[in-house]
Amino acid sequence: MAKARVMKISAHIPTTWEETLEQFISWKKAQGLSKQTLEDYKRHVGQFFKRYPDAFGCNHQQLEHQLCDYLADKIKPATYNNRLVYLRAFFEWCVKKTELLSQNPLEDFNKRKAEGRVVDHNEDTLIKLINAPDQKTFVGLRDYALILLTLDTGVRPKEAFSLLPSDFNPRASELYVRAENAKTRVSRTLNISPQTAKAISDLIAHHPKEWKKTTPIFCTNEGRMLTRHTWGDRIEAYSKKLEIKIVPYDLRHSFALIFLRGGGNALALQRTLGHTDLTMTKRYVNLAESDLKEQHAMASPLNRLMPVKKRVSKL
Repeated sequence: MAKARVMKISAHIPTTWEETLEQFISWKKAQGLSKQTLEDYKRHVGQFFKRYPDAFGCNHQQLEHQLCDYLADKIKPATYNNRLVYLRAFFEWCVKKTELLSQNPLEDFNKRKAEGRVVDHNEDTLIKLINAPDQKTFVGLRDYALILLTLDTGVRPKEAFSLLPSDFNPRASELYVRAENAKTRVSRTLNISPQTAKAISDLIAHHPKEWKKTTPIFCTNEGRMLTRHTWGDRIEAYSKKLEIKIVPYDLRHSFALIFLRGGGNALALQRTLGHTDLTMTKRYVNLAESDLKEQHAMASPLNRLMPVKKRVSKL
């Protein structure tokens, strides 16, 4: 009996950067990454190769030189870090899964330290923002409910956009952020106030009956998921009306600071915001403690009970 032939199948080596990126995206998609993250990979890797089309297939030294040139752009630390993370992951895959590279050219590059941006809007401004949407319209009611939710929980905009009616428990006044929609890929339950629960219930009640259960709570008039650009434009319109610059993420900052000033503790804030550790949360803690120090200096009872004597200047 003749022996069966064993055919050796060699891995297909991509011949262009577009083909390489396509294989990489397919691999990442199989790992369960979100659609937005996959789009971010396409954008960052694509931008590099569009600027340096001859980088694909060149020697290690030349590739490293072009990467250094690309990362040397005058950009914010956050932008630099995004470029570094996405490109480094792509080249690491090239090393492990293809024969294109023997070493990751970004292996020894470090992130830049970015100064955390925390915006502290006063309460009068936030009250005006809450009252700005026209609740007689679907879009206005949606904006009102989303503003309340963010100020009540500090939920990230993209996490809020993904919330479904089934994630809302009105009796318990809770919302469930599923792991696949959370930035950290860790699910969490958000406790909400009665005002927020009522606004969300009213919004869901105004969803047309023909909309499916997969239609997000906070959606467009047509039932499509909101995007950060649409929501940014809505908040910008309200901020122009109020003549105060406000962006969506400011509401998350405001929640964190007011929560701490109201007596909430850092660990509870960390869990509510969905931070993986206390590093990010400490930004809010430090700012709130600075604020409390000023309040204490101004309002301590000893200011009345034991006033500091004014110095008598020598003549």
